Amino acid sequence: MTSIWWILGIICSVWVIYDVWAEQKNMDNTMKIVWTVTALLFSILTAIVYYFVVKKR
Repeated sequence: MTSIWWILGIICSVWVIYDVWAEQKNMDNTMKIVWTVTALLFSILTAIVYYFVVKKR
């Protein structure tokens, strides 16, 4: 069961990092770095917050 959480965490981190750097062209570089570091530290929670704060706009 623990390995599922690890895999889900990696997928969430990769999704946030990819979306920030490839799709968000008008986002400031400082915010891109903040989202990237946050995604690496708090993967699943960051993906949820990122979805509602950035993607829903």
